[in-house]
Amino acid sequence: MKKRHLITAALPYANGPIHIGHLAGCYLPADIYTRFLKATGEEVLFICGTDEHGVAIELKARKENTTPQEVVDKYYEVIRNAFKDFGIDFSHFSRTSRPIHHETAQAFFKTLYDKGRFKEIETEQYFDEEAGQFLADRYIIGTCPKCGHDHAYGDQCEKCGSSLSPDELINPHSALSGKSPIKRKTKNWFLPMDELAEAPGFKEYAKRVEHWKTNVKGQFSSWIQQGLQPRSMTRDLKWGVPVPVEGADGKVLYVWFDAPIGYISATREYFEALAQPDAWKTWWQDPSSSLVHFIGKDNIVFHTIIFPMILNEHGGYNLPDQVPANEFLNLEGDKLSTSRNWAIWLHEYLADFPDKQDELRYTLTSIAPETKDSDFTWKDYQSRVNSELVAILGNFVNRVMVLTHKFFEGMVPGNKLKPDTAARAAVLDAIRANQDEVANYQHEMIRSLNDFRFREAQATMMNIARAGNRFLAETEPWKLHKTDAAATAVILDYALQLCAQLALACEPFLPFTKGKLLQQLNWEPDTATRRQWWREQDAVFPLEAGHQLGLPFLLFQNVEDAAMDAQRAQLVKPAPVEENTQPEFTPLKPEITYDDFAKLDLRVGQVMAAEKVAGADKLLQLTIDLGFEQRTVVSGIAMHFAPEDIVGGKVTLLANLAPRKLRGIMSQGMILMAENKDGRLLFVAPNASADNGGTIS
Repeated sequence: MKKRHLITAALPYANGPIHIGHLAGCYLPADIYTRFLKATGEEVLFICGTDEHGVAIELKARKENTTPQEVVDKYYEVIRNAFKDFGIDFSHFSRTSRPIHHETAQAFFKTLYDKGRFKEIETEQYFDEEAGQFLADRYIIGTCPKCGHDHAYGDQCEKCGSSLSPDELINPHSALSGKSPIKRKTKNWFLPMDELAEAPGFKEYAKRVEHWKTNVKGQFSSWIQQGLQPRSMTRDLKWGVPVPVEGADGKVLYVWFDAPIGYISATREYFEALAQPDAWKTWWQDPSSSLVHFIGKDNIVFHTIIFPMILNEHGGYNLPDQVPANEFLNLEGDKLSTSRNWAIWLHEYLADFPDKQDELRYTLTSIAPETKDSDFTWKDYQSRVNSELVAILGNFVNRVMVLTHKFFEGMVPGNKLKPDTAARAAVLDAIRANQDEVANYQHEMIRSLNDFRFREAQATMMNIARAGNRFLAETEPWKLHKTDAAATAVILDYALQLCAQLALACEPFLPFTKGKLLQQLNWEPDTATRRQWWREQDAVFPLEAGHQLGLPFLLFQNVEDAAMDAQRAQLVKPAPVEENTQPEFTPLKPEITYDDFAKLDLRVGQVMAAEKVAGADKLLQLTIDLGFEQRTVVSGIAMHFAPEDIVGGKVTLLANLAPRKLRGIMSQGMILMAENKDGRLLFVAPNASADNGGTIS
């Protein structure tokens, strides 16, 4: 193992908040690996930050009628705070709009420029005459030539994942004006990837890929085998890092040249704050330092080919030792999409489920898309929390703590017991057998973590808790105490030592649970103890006889059906993506009787007031006048309607629906909505002349 480990996670675009797909893709795996390495005593630096350039930022600013800088300032705070509250343990979280990044990226470009590594090429590119702008990347939209999706971008089709160029799009049109563009000549600087792939340093680096994950190796090999082409490293845009050479007015660095260099500028910024301005070089340039990039599969090409190629041509930099990319996470059977608002936003989850970070960490790691796409459902989340965290890990710890307080006044009883009877010998045999089983799980877990198999590692950690529960079931200390207090003491002493080992084992996966466990144990492991356990040395029995424990409390609580129903209600189902013009309708629900329908009390209501629910992007709080009374209703329509636009309008209210609390607000009914083929919601509204409170039948 190398002396130090530089870990990076893909820089999130600062054009929106973080959702669970981002977490499962790279941030949670990177955090688990970082925490694991730190536990073993390794020297680790975990670097990230927001990517604040590129077309996506400009488009967001246009949509929100603001400036790109205001957009990135807003979302930098949202993203940084969400990561912090979720416990992602970055060493430093920076942003690419800072001067140190501009300086670093421009210096990189200038070095390659001075070495003659770029080709200056004049091409014809799409130009929007109405907007007066060249159409790079996501400024141009058309039909994907590979899958037929009619909303593919000039750099990528989000449906099939193919990388594209604007010239490949069928029937292209401008994302700014919607009009068909013309071709206009422009000059840009291209990286001759076909030539640079033959450089000795890059060819030597490529040998590492053979030992990487299959999905990463597959994409890398596919791109190499199909033949690399020169790729423009500059763009005709206003927002970004200016190209630092003559004749480049109105041009900025391509975001995929600029963004990965953000890892380097963030490292520089970190050490400059420590008054060690040259220390960053040790992490990036010393061969004894390891570089690992955690990314999603859509970024594989940039992190395995383009960025290593840039580093190699610059010279003096380490190339990545590993790029453990994950596949995609889906949500309730459909692809996560920020543009279609089909997502669970991290900051909203943290507001809805306070102090339940580990419940989400556990679920996402359990279903991590390490080798293929996976699916998050609220039903599965509920099941994993209730059936595993509560019933296995939480149950074991609580039983041990409660019994120790009951029988031994909350003090560690000690492990002295002579095998002077057959029953006592059986107890000691059970302890030894359990200890061996736990040691095997410990070794398996550590091997899995070293191999980036985090799902497997976490499952093995839970097996330690399962082993603890089996041990208690086999020895039955609650019964044995009546006849042999000394044997009971040894059983609970071992079980407490196992709780301490579980606290250590939780460290990479469930850091908040680890803290709660240590609080109950009234114990803080020193560095030597942590290293001893994580390096598979001797068994760890750190709790001394007579040590006073803290008070027991539940590590986890069962998730109720109502909480899951509320979360599903907040999701706004996007319209299905169709490859033809024929609408696809939702199947009819099972037949009901007239008596079933008669139970529904539908009333005419009028919106008297509307406001956004704090911390919830999807929810509006409405005051509905029913004529005879006013109701408060919380509805997931904020992405479709501005509050001021719906005040005064008539609505149909299901008035006899049982009240439900959403975001701390008691919602008294449900507004009836319809969905069009584009996924937009519409009010099922009575005639304006209908009286408030009137019945609908």
